[in-house]
Amino acid sequence: MKQYKIAVIPGDGIGPEVLAEGVKILKKIAEIAGAFEFDFTYFPWGCEYYLKHGKMMDDDGMERLKGFDAIYLGAVGYPGVPDHISLWDLLLKIRKGFDQYVNLRPVKLLEGAPCPLKDIRREQIDMIVVRENSEGEYSGAGDWLFKGKPEEVVLQTGVFSRKGTERVIRYAYELARKTGKTLTSISKANALNYSMVFWDQVFAEVGREYPDVKTYSYHVDAASMFFVKEPQRFQVVVTSNLFGDIITDLGAAIAGGMGLAAGANINPERKYPSMFEPVHGSAPDIAGTGISNPLASIWSVSQMLDFFGHEEWGKIVLEAIEQVMVEENCLTPDMGGSATTEEVGNEVVSILSKLVRTK
Repeated sequence: MKQYKIAVIPGDGIGPEVLAEGVKILKKIAEIAGAFEFDFTYFPWGCEYYLKHGKMMDDDGMERLKGFDAIYLGAVGYPGVPDHISLWDLLLKIRKGFDQYVNLRPVKLLEGAPCPLKDIRREQIDMIVVRENSEGEYSGAGDWLFKGKPEEVVLQTGVFSRKGTERVIRYAYELARKTGKTLTSISKANALNYSMVFWDQVFAEVGREYPDVKTYSYHVDAASMFFVKEPQRFQVVVTSNLFGDIITDLGAAIAGGMGLAAGANINPERKYPSMFEPVHGSAPDIAGTGISNPLASIWSVSQMLDFFGHEEWGKIVLEAIEQVMVEENCLTPDMGGSATTEEVGNEVVSILSKLVRTK
């Protein structure tokens, strides 16, 4: 029987609560499928760990994670620990250390999900954003000169290598070709006259190898407007680290809210483990209350199953999420219900079992 080794990092705030429900789904799927199983190993890293030990993860943490098939991350961030420490010393450390250079964020309006846009049909919001995940504006390059003096200067340098830019753009072209969808590049070459001019140039160069893929290019400001006014323009989207971070949150807002925002950090060559996470944050204000929405963490389970080659199971998980929202009998307060995190997870498990029996 195939066994997948999963490193679980529950993290901070509501992370442990929502991840528990995702683990529950994976265990149920393994039980039903009978052809594979999941072995979970838990790591206590995060802000609470930092406050006790002065570091976000163990010194040998990356070496210990290297042998896993995937990493399942809850949330990072909590009051008392500066955001740049919690981000750079855990989440970004893993992304960069394991060369997870593709960030996949689905922006899909599931059946039953709330949408703030007027007169929008469900099929009009259905895209996948391929975000460069290892360099760009989040490279950490720069300097802080003359601190505290009148001539103080801060330099934040975006790093766009040919290797890094080309490989993520090529990944997006391959995805568009495989799915038969259009590909849109989002940049800002009129203002960023080095990095984004280079990005557009590489997008065009790689595109010559994919004459069958229909392409579009937008500046990020115009694209943000079209995300709201005409989201049907977008199917597969490729963009830089910073722009991808911003527009995918906008995408989440139009596709049901942050409670449905899932993300995958992929190392396509599978030399290192990939990482799957809900991206709604740690929400410390509601941590421990049992009302956090676990659907994003369950959606990230669907992405994990897709990555392992079990696309049919990934699809069934999404169908179960949709049915929970359509029936409206078991939803957390952020979606207008009164159910607890655990109750929603149990409901997804119940519906999942029923869906399997009817197939």
